[in-house]
Amino acid sequence: MLIKIYGSAIHGVSAQTITIEVNVDTGGVGYHLVGLPDNAIKESSYRISAALKNVGYKIPGKKITINMAPADLRKEGAAYDLSIAIGILAASDQILAENIQDYIIMGELSLDGTLQPVKGVLPIAIQAREEGFKGIILPKQNTREAAIVNNLDVFAAENIKEVIDFFNEGKPLEKIEIDTRKEFQEKINDFPFDFSEVKGQETAKRAMEVAAAGGHNIILIGPPGSGKTMLAKRVPSILPPLSLKEALETTKIHSVAGKMGTETSLMTVRPFRAPHHTISDVALVGGGGYPQPGEISLAHNGVLFLDEMPEFKRTVLEVMRQPLEDREVTISRAKFTVNYPASFMLVASMNPSPSGFFPDDPNNTSSVYEMQRYMNKLSGPLLDRIDIHIEVQKVEFEQLAERRKGEKSEDIRKRVLVAREIQRERYKDLKISYNAQIGPKEIEQYCNLDETSFSLIKTAMEKLNLSARAYDRILKVARTIADLEESENILSYHVSEAIQYRSLDREFWNG
Repeated sequence: MLIKIYGSAIHGVSAQTITIEVNVDTGGVGYHLVGLPDNAIKESSYRISAALKNVGYKIPGKKITINMAPADLRKEGAAYDLSIAIGILAASDQILAENIQDYIIMGELSLDGTLQPVKGVLPIAIQAREEGFKGIILPKQNTREAAIVNNLDVFAAENIKEVIDFFNEGKPLEKIEIDTRKEFQEKINDFPFDFSEVKGQETAKRAMEVAAAGGHNIILIGPPGSGKTMLAKRVPSILPPLSLKEALETTKIHSVAGKMGTETSLMTVRPFRAPHHTISDVALVGGGGYPQPGEISLAHNGVLFLDEMPEFKRTVLEVMRQPLEDREVTISRAKFTVNYPASFMLVASMNPSPSGFFPDDPNNTSSVYEMQRYMNKLSGPLLDRIDIHIEVQKVEFEQLAERRKGEKSEDIRKRVLVAREIQRERYKDLKISYNAQIGPKEIEQYCNLDETSFSLIKTAMEKLNLSARAYDRILKVARTIADLEESENILSYHVSEAIQYRSLDREFWNG
């Protein structure tokens, strides 16, 4: 008897329905699995055999042929255990299968028949709804994630016996329902860190506000213990809240990477990713034999924090150039190409020298030469993509001991939201959301300077030895500062502040 049962395969951040054809006949004995399965799927026969035996069923001693169509698409992982097992039982007449074609069935089997969670459930559920399936049957740990997709019945199972009884005896499975919008609104402002906890550093906090308002990449330069990491961790708390569309995009990526918790259904706050400096280029941008999203894709719609940036390998930093410009990553293989979104805000930090204390080194272990050599670990093209460079000074004891709390993230965020709304309205007819994305054409149109401002930036270029690449960056940042003040025109003091945020463009920085 031939039975067709449906599963799903992940390709990038989307899913493709897989038809699993199971044929059982009496013309011999054997177990044949075809359709480009990987080793994890080939080993499923052992897991399925033990699981069925432990719940009172068995793999029949007949010729079993299983085809996973389309046969030219490579399938991977143990997520097909449940669908193959149910297909074998239905094809050998051990259970009824009247409406089995109405469901996508996914799950990994343990030897005792219990179900283990699988990756990529959200894109699988979205594809199931688009193709008109009645429902999806999943391990219980995955169901909250799938239940955010409306117009699709999501059923939870803890072991294969529950799924068998659902088809064979009509026993109901637990149906999971979630009010997506309610859950999204409840947790949208749930942040673990707040800017009110940062003592001093008013200049750096202002730079963070400007960066958040315009979506600008920022690098913090300062000695150890000055609060660079503390400031960076609080950036998500002042960024605009995720829209529901952005939340779904972000959740899909984390779902494919298997980073969603069992109690989480939808990501409600912007991600903050802080990889260690020993990370490889593949782990950062994504890839591998079976491509997976990297850290820059996991930071999509959020923040990527590179602590001690010069300590990262040069090759790792350089592979970020194209994603920073195009806001997506393309991973090419001989037979296919995968695109992962990577629109993130880069926040980086670094010490001014190997010892960390130049030019105020108490042990005199640093020199101008060492500082310059340390700075040269960052290439010009990479720094070209970082709009704001801010020096973070050592915090004095009086500031640390002060009991008065700083300004709350909530108050800073209100100003950021006003600036972002101005930008959204300004660029509504363009494929641009905020100032950091504008190019030379938009700079010429929206960043006009009066005579005083033009004279100021000309003087700065000449006197401070600013590089040519700093010009456009200064105009972008000045446009954001003007938006924060709800000013239609860029004024001279907006330009003056923007010039202060180009520390690394000075020929003899800090020398």
